[in-house]
Amino acid sequence: MSRVQLPSPAPFILAAFIRLETVSNMRIDDRANSLAIDAGCDFYGIADLSSAQQTVADQGGLLVQGYPYAISVGIAMPGSIVDQLPNRSNPAVAVAYRHHSYHVINQRLDLLTSRIAGLLQKEEYKALPVSASERYDNERICAVFSHKLAAHLAGLGWIGKSCLLITPQAGPRVRWASVLTDAPLQSTGQPLPEKCGSCSECVDICPADAFTGQPFHEDEPRSVRYDARKCEEYHVEADGATGFRVCGLCVYVCPYGRRV
Repeated sequence: MSRVQLPSPAPFILAAFIRLETVSNMRIDDRANSLAIDAGCDFYGIADLSSAQQTVADQGGLLVQGYPYAISVGIAMPGSIVDQLPNRSNPAVAVAYRHHSYHVINQRLDLLTSRIAGLLQKEEYKALPVSASERYDNERICAVFSHKLAAHLAGLGWIGKSCLLITPQAGPRVRWASVLTDAPLQSTGQPLPEKCGSCSECVDICPADAFTGQPFHEDEPRSVRYDARKCEEYHVEADGATGFRVCGLCVYVCPYGRRV
């Protein structure tokens, strides 16, 4: 009896199989990074939270405390819109900034952190995606977890005098989100040294006079550098005057962002 010659697998099927096999063998860090790249993320890092456990617990309590690592992801804002913020009284500028620099990017980040958390959970690790922009404490005016802290500890930037995370590549023109996890990840870096020096442009331009000009120190509360209530009141007043709660001048003016 003659032997039947089976057809060889189609090249595209073989390529897909190899790719799936490769992905399954990737480290969990690399697989999460791959999701971030596919989602068009501009910044990705892993923060070791061991030195900040008390700070995390003090801010967010039981929900967020105890996680040893945070995956930090960031997407740069459209520079052509941020550059128009001095003209934010123009409704077209205000709407464009609020929509594209906040709502759209926040949604992209939230979808990404949900996918990363799902990946970690399938590998039987705990994972908590933290929304890109959701306040949970109106008294302290803060979120349940500091994305800036995670990005700072991941080596993606430093905390500036504006209390924003300043990246060497895009300044503060970045929106952030995080995934807290107990997966055994590898930290991507150490906090970058502060590089603001004597610059005080964000302090000088603030219409609410909310910044003191003091540099960031880990052992000092946010109030040493920033009065969140002043900023909040200015936004409420601006909303009443124009119908748009838009400022962002500290984001606009930072030299590290403007040079880009």
